[in-house]
Amino acid sequence: MRSATPRAVLTSAILGVCLVALAGCGSSSDSGSTATSSATSTAGASSAAGNAAVAGKVPAKYKSKGTLTVASDASYPPIESIGNDGKTIEGMDADLAKALASEMGLKANVTNATFDAIIPGLASGKYDLGMSAFSDTKEREQTVDFVTYFSAGTSFYVKAQGGPTVNTLADLCGKTVAVEKGTTQQADAEAQSKKCGAKAAKVLTFPDQNGANLALSSGRAQVGMADSPVAAFLVKQSNGQFKLVGKSYGFAPYGIAIPKKSGLAPVIKAALEDLIKNGQYMSILKRWNIQSGAIDNPAINAAQS
Repeated sequence: MRSATPRAVLTSAILGVCLVALAGCGSSSDSGSTATSSATSTAGASSAAGNAAVAGKVPAKYKSKGTLTVASDASYPPIESIGNDGKTIEGMDADLAKALASEMGLKANVTNATFDAIIPGLASGKYDLGMSAFSDTKEREQTVDFVTYFSAGTSFYVKAQGGPTVNTLADLCGKTVAVEKGTTQQADAEAQSKKCGAKAAKVLTFPDQNGANLALSSGRAQVGMADSPVAAFLVKQSNGQFKLVGKSYGFAPYGIAIPKKSGLAPVIKAALEDLIKNGQYMSILKRWNIQSGAIDNPAINAAQS
């Protein structure tokens, strides 16, 4: 799905075959790993002063600090993953975080964190923003605010040889499904399992997407689920080991997660609107070959369910 060179492989000792970009070459860590994203970027670098109209709206707390700490689970290429140097976070979210910060006259420090620890980390003040392919949902909006910035659905993938037929969620009944903990896919698979009666699905959850992918490739699971651009990228880079099945469903906006009462939501929205207007937003999406998920009108807390 992306035009940049794929990174990292699972070690042959673990898997026996190399699946490019499956492993991420660095474990996610709630403590904030050494994997961070450089504050400079070829994608969307504005002047040091940023967009004056946007920068003028930045709350004093963040303006004085000069840097936004952005949490991202770097196991989800092409949205976010660890680069070839083994430490830099790359992907759409990292590039967009840096471009948004630049608009605000700030820098972005993109920090690796486990997915299900990001929203609690925002609520506690550990992070300033969460950019990690979050679906904007009403449940999550009870804890954080969101500014929408992308649209994606969920896709199913299985082994290319001998994988089961899965067209819809109902086809998960009686099967073992691998998902990342805290995701929409986990919620969907578990909800479907309860509807299956005696043929309940077995839902295996993992701290990051790498674990879910490994469960499928090793035969522990029969079906994998991930956001549509991530699943497409994974299949493309699997050297024919995986294939997409069924139809993607549940298309909904990604949201940039922001602490409640921080004053950042309208600023982020204004910065994103400017990036869309000046073409930097689309340039970033095209770099990762996911421009089909582009949106035109960012919104604050736009969840439908």
